[in-house]
Order: sequence, then structure tokens, then C-alpha cells
Amino acid sequence: MRITTVAFFLSLSWSLWSQDGIHLRVNQLGYLPGDQKVAVVFSGKKTNESFELISAEDQRIVQRFKATPAQVASWGTIPYHYQLDFSSVTTTGSYRLRSRRTGKDSQPFRIGPNVYSELPGQLLEFMRQQRCGYNPFLDMVCHPRDGRVMYSELPDSTFVDASGGWHDAGDQLKYLITASYATGHMLMAYELFPDAFGDEVNDLGQPGANGIADVLDEAKWGMDWIMKLHFAPNQLIHQVADDRDHRGWKMPDDDISDYGWGPNSYRVAYVATGEPQGLGKYKSKATGFANVAGRSAAALALGARVWRDLLGDEAMGDQYLAAAKSLYALGRENEGYQQGNSYGAPYRYNEETWADDMEWAAAELLKTTGEEGYRVQAMRYAREANTISWMNQDSASHYQYYPFVNLGHYALYDQVPQSFQDTLANYYRNGIEYTKQRAERNPYGIGVPFIWCSNNLLTSLMTQVILYEEMTEDKQYHSFLVDQREWLFGRNPWGTSMFTGVPASGEYPLDVHTSVYVMTGEMVPGGLVDGPIYHTIHSLLKGLVLLKPDEFAEFQNGIVTYHDDVGDYSTNEPTMDGTAGSMIMAAYWATQGGD
Repeated sequence: MRITTVAFFLSLSWSLWSQDGIHLRVNQLGYLPGDQKVAVVFSGKKTNESFELISAEDQRIVQRFKATPAQVASWGTIPYHYQLDFSSVTTTGSYRLRSRRTGKDSQPFRIGPNVYSELPGQLLEFMRQQRCGYNPFLDMVCHPRDGRVMYSELPDSTFVDASGGWHDAGDQLKYLITASYATGHMLMAYELFPDAFGDEVNDLGQPGANGIADVLDEAKWGMDWIMKLHFAPNQLIHQVADDRDHRGWKMPDDDISDYGWGPNSYRVAYVATGEPQGLGKYKSKATGFANVAGRSAAALALGARVWRDLLGDEAMGDQYLAAAKSLYALGRENEGYQQGNSYGAPYRYNEETWADDMEWAAAELLKTTGEEGYRVQAMRYAREANTISWMNQDSASHYQYYPFVNLGHYALYDQVPQSFQDTLANYYRNGIEYTKQRAERNPYGIGVPFIWCSNNLLTSLMTQVILYEEMTEDKQYHSFLVDQREWLFGRNPWGTSMFTGVPASGEYPLDVHTSVYVMTGEMVPGGLVDGPIYHTIHSLLKGLVLLKPDEFAEFQNGIVTYHDDVGDYSTNEPTMDGTAGSMIMAAYWATQGGD
């Protein structure tokens, strides 16, 4: 039925394009004055239409121009694409594009130095919504009984306090796989761009400044959870709960899931062993657990430096550093990867890399301690991590190459000789070049494969380009970077932002696949949804049923599919790590416009 329904929509969409003509796509959030500014136009037939840039303040015509055929004209069932370049317009203000003959308008957008200034804070709003333990958005405490350990040296079902952390996505599982990366990414964003972050909430996420940047409050929430999970020198919890969580929509403080101790009670906490795990039918793969130990060590070493050197809290910094050293040693003893665990379904986080995490950990420990041994080890792990990434692959399994960007190459760069700096820069450039070649095959210039969580890949690609620029001062990929940004904020077939509530006056994901939205009806800004996937993947997914007519039916082009629908768990579920993994990108743009 799904394939038949989609085929009907595709047939219908061709008819609508023929009748309706032109569709304009812009970055709704806006453009910095010095940005390249290129809109995309698509149509069901060739057009020689001319266009106007209109000032929203006084309806004045600012500029007139013709559309230029896109380098790639057709994409799937959409036959004609054009570009409108208005980069020469730099005056601050609100605008829209309009076709002169048909009078079709684009969505409104702004040009100005501060169009991205609110974005980092909006992402942090979503992160606070995902908190487990005390949740400031819901003003409630959830899952205080996390958890009872399995695969530990302790007897099975022994209670170890694993409360805290973040719910992973629309569900209420908690993974060290994703939380360790989210924590480290936010800390690196602050080190790189501290001026991007304000102080509007306290450490619990409640309104009121506390003298610490909000991104550090959020990162500390993650660091303190990691400290709990490393409850003994050779023990590390890597996951709390499993797919027994998936029992429909529920409030987190009234969790009907039952792990053997009754509903809304204790949840299982899996301890990393480096061996396959699973309490039900399905077993994960594992060869070690240096991935989760290394990432956690990197986050805590970075946090130790921030707390000690920037916040002047040596005692807290010493605690984080001691735990970082312990976790790094644990990773050294258990080289390899630990995957996520499932129970009754085959889906899990299929991470198969770990050298990148150990490189990142060694680099951060080197920067924090100055101990020479970490330099040698970091360089060894860097050579092993090399260019291994989804970026130079045409497809990958779910989270196979995680994190989706290797922050270790950047962390190590300024700690090694020039010759090895060139090596690290080349590793980054290799991935960028491959994605750039892929981008030349579609009219939007998008360089990612549309596998599950394509938006996570996109923000990670942007992060890699930003870090490459920071390392080398080489701006040759800056135009490519801007193209990736434009897709996220509306220059895509559906004309929608991929962040909830951003911009507030625009088109953005509303009917998201998450319990909080379904149960409360309230939308929290800043959550990055999974994003479009190849139609060939989407049509084969099980249990996916749209709950309302597809508002984007006429724009589904047969190649990539996206739905703003609660029922679409594959494209419209906001994720914690995707949001946190957008923080460097958001902070970068927030600081590029000047005063």
C-alpha cells in the first residue's frame, strides 16, 4: 500500500507542477551580508520567467534578474531547476523573492549580521527538553530508578545510580554512544566560539543566569552522567534501557515500559564488556569498547580544561581529568567497538569505528596535561583513523561510522609538527572532496548520501569544513559549506527548515515523532530532525504509517522523501545527538556577522 500511495502522489505532483508552475526555495533563516545568496527555483516546464527581490518593509523592488539554469537541471520527477543569485544585496532588512509574471512569492527571509545569533540558544532549548532526571521543560523528575546492571562484575540486577543524562530522541533510551559525543561537541563549540553563547538559565535549566554559559551547563549535565556511568575503575555503563521502551506515546515520569521490575520502575543498565550483548533474541556486535571509553575520556579531558582554565574551578577540573585518564586507560585495554543493544527488534546503533575516539581522547589529554606520551599515542590513532568515514562511502549502515565527524583530527592539529599537520588536513580534505563530487549530481549542491539521519551527516560535513578552515585558513570550500547550510533552513524541495521552531515565522517541522510533542502539544525549538532519506529506503520501512495527508506530496520527487508527520519515525524524529552535533556549526554562523 505504501508504494502504491507514493506512486499516486508522484503522479499527482507532476500534474500540480504543470498547473502551478514555479516554486521558489530560499534559506528562511536568512543570510549574512557577505554571504553568497542563491535561491533555487523549480518548475514542471521550462521557464524564461524574470524575478524581483522585494523589500518586506516597504514593498520596494530592490533588484530584478533572470533565472539561470542549474548545473543539474532535473532531479527525479522534477524536470527543471534554476538559480537566482542575489549575492550583491548586502543591506540589512527583510525580503522575499517574487516571480514577475505569475506573482509567486518565496518565503520571507532576512539579511543582516545577526540572523544566526539566536540559533545556538535554540539548540540548547531542545537539549534541555531531552534531559532525564530533572527535566526543566516538563518541570518533573523521571526515571530516578535507572538502573540495574547487566554484564557487570557485580551480580546481575545490582542497582547502580545511572540517573541523569539525556533521552536519545523521541524515545526515552539513554546511550553513552551518543551522549559522550554530544557532551564533547558542545564543549568544543564553546572553546572555539565562546561569544556565541549566552547565560539565560541555571545548571538545572531553569530561567535565571548563574554566571556560566548555558552550553557549559548543558555539557556538565552530560559530564556528570558519564562520571556516574564509570562507577568503578574497570566498569562503564554504555546504555540504559532498550527497545522495550517502545510502547507508544508516554510521559517520561509515567513510563509504562517493563524491564522485569514492573512498569515505571527500574530499567536495565548495560555494562560494556567488548563482547556481543543482548538479553533477547538479537545480539549486538562488539570487539572492544574503546569507542565509548575514548569519546567519554575526550569529553571529560576537554571539560577538565574548561573548568580549570576558563572557569577557575580546579577541584572540579581535577575530578574530570582523573576520570578522563581512567577511561582512556580502559579504552587502551579494550581497543575495539561496543554497539548499542536491542531486545525485541533488530535495529541498533551499528558503530564499527573506535580509533578516531581514542585519537580525540589522547589529543584532549595532551592539551590538558602536556604529557608527551599522549602525543605519540594520538598520532598513532590518527594514522589508524585516517579518512575512515561515511563521507567517502556511497552508503553505510545505521551509525556505522560514528561520530559522523572525527573531532580528533582538529584537536590534535596544533599539537604536532607541520608535516603531520599536513597529514591531518589531508584527511579532512579527502572527505570534503568526495562529498563535493557527490554534490555536483543534484541541483541543491548537497554532498551527503540520503541514508537514515541524513541531517546529522549534513551538519557533520559542515563541521568538518569549518574545522578545516580553522586549521588551515583555506577557504576554497566555503561556497560548498554555504550550500549545505541552505538546505537545512529551507532551500530544499519541501521548503522547510530541518530544525523545530526555526525560524519562528517560517515553515519548520511541527508534527514530530516524539512523545513530548504528542502528549503535550507543545513544540520546543532547536531540535534537528533525522531528515530526508532515499525513497528506496523509505518505502521498505516497517510500521511507518502517515497520520495525516502529506502536505509535501507534490514535492516528493521519487529520489528523496521527507514528511512532517508524527507517524514518520525515519525522517521527522528530532534527535539529541543530531542537535548537539549541530552546535559547532550554529556557533560558527552566529559569530560570523560581526557586531
